[in-house]
Amino acid sequence: MSLSTAIVCVRPPTPGQRRTARAFLLALLVILLGTLPFAAIKLPEINAIVPTLAAALFVSDCVTAAFLFAQFSILRQWALLVIASGYLFSALIVVAHALTFPGAFTPTGVLGSGMQSAVWLYWFWHSGLPIAIIGYALLKNTDRVADVRFTRHAISLSVAGVLALVIGLFWFVTQHNDLLPLTYVDVHPVGLFRGIIGGMVVLALGGIALSLLWLRQRSLLDLWLAVALCALLLEVSLGSVLSARYNLTWYAGHFYQLVTATIVMVVLVAEMARLYDGLARSNTMLDQERMRLQRAIDAQSRERDARLMTGDAVAATIAHEVKQPLAAMITRSDTGLRWLDRAVPDLDKARTEFTKIAADGHRAAAVIESIRATFRKDDRVRASFDVDKLIDEAIALLQDDLKSHRILVKLERSARPLRVMGDRIQVQQVLLNLITNAIEAMTTVDGPRDLAVSSNPHDDGGVVISVADTGMGIDPQDLQRIFDPLFTTKSRGMGMGLSICRSIIQAHDGMLWVLPNAPRGSKFQFVLGANIASSVGGV
Repeated sequence: MSLSTAIVCVRPPTPGQRRTARAFLLALLVILLGTLPFAAIKLPEINAIVPTLAAALFVSDCVTAAFLFAQFSILRQWALLVIASGYLFSALIVVAHALTFPGAFTPTGVLGSGMQSAVWLYWFWHSGLPIAIIGYALLKNTDRVADVRFTRHAISLSVAGVLALVIGLFWFVTQHNDLLPLTYVDVHPVGLFRGIIGGMVVLALGGIALSLLWLRQRSLLDLWLAVALCALLLEVSLGSVLSARYNLTWYAGHFYQLVTATIVMVVLVAEMARLYDGLARSNTMLDQERMRLQRAIDAQSRERDARLMTGDAVAATIAHEVKQPLAAMITRSDTGLRWLDRAVPDLDKARTEFTKIAADGHRAAAVIESIRATFRKDDRVRASFDVDKLIDEAIALLQDDLKSHRILVKLERSARPLRVMGDRIQVQQVLLNLITNAIEAMTTVDGPRDLAVSSNPHDDGGVVISVADTGMGIDPQDLQRIFDPLFTTKSRGMGMGLSICRSIIQAHDGMLWVLPNAPRGSKFQFVLGANIASSVGGV
């Protein structure tokens, strides 16, 4: 509320608002001109209109005063305190006027009111706002502002001063009614001059206030204060100068009273609603921007996490895949050294072991390059290779482990050699991983340890390669997760091998799955798609 009134005070009116104010004034003048020909028409005496209208005017003037006091507490301009006090004076004295009006509550008014009490309170009432506007216009362009520590005290003193003034005027016109100049006898004015002198004074004050405000008009509040003042002057012309009680113009004057009291309040409330609507839209836009920013931050976070996960996956893959050739290199190095440490070194056998070490080193380099190719998005270089020869090489590389664990290898080959188009190193890594897993699965088995590796044409024209063992097998509840990254059933496993294998096979447009083996163990099978597989005669 306070912020909206402050905006009304400092914001200049728009051309549209100026046009609206002019149109409103024109409508008031049209109503006045339409009323004048019927000014003398006598209407029924409705005494209840005075207290009813007084209640409405009291509420609207109090609301307007509250808005303006709040405005003063923000901007600390003395002019705002003056105009707020003027509206508070109007709110309070309208109640005093209704209490003293003959016929409203009692035939002559309350607390000893006389025939002149309501008339003089009416003139005081209608003089208050013009005087307040004169003070407002004279003070509004000054640079002096109230001390921020004094604003509450200033408002409290103003309210107390206005209340004391109204009470004093009410006491004087009721308790000393005989001292007041006669203006009415019954409901008729006494003489033309004495009947309109109060109205002329109010009109003069209003004219001065309007001229001062018009010259200093800058803000939206100035514009509508001028409109309210014009409505007050028209009401005084109809209700005091040109009419008597209970005729048409007297009743019409009450309409202008309502306009005077409510027009500024309506503008302030409308501006507050406009401000809050703008704030709501701004908050909505801020929320949308905040959501977009949060989505961008989340996207960056996901991208960063994805990069970290990719880096972790690359590191884990390298560690997993290079571990086997490194282990072979260490074993062969120890064997070669033993051949050299003999009393009569066996150089040929040592040379053989060192040659194998070099081969394992080249294989490790090839594995690393293959892993890089797995995580690159560019096209991989593929070549045709013999599946059975690849199986023989894998068995040969793991021959030492197979012998040390007393594992019998059974090879099942197709009737015709098969060749596939792909990354030879990557497919070899799949075979090495599957055979190594089979060896580890059978190390704790007391019965037969059989490893069956086969290659056969697939029904759709591709090649299916199978690695079966007679180990402990896989728990049925783990079958759905066995290919998930970082999932492992081994106490020292990394959980990357089978995930890497499936990724490699899928990159070759194939599939990898696992089945239970009979009578025990597991059987891993993978298919290389028909679009990359062919027989020897077709290559």
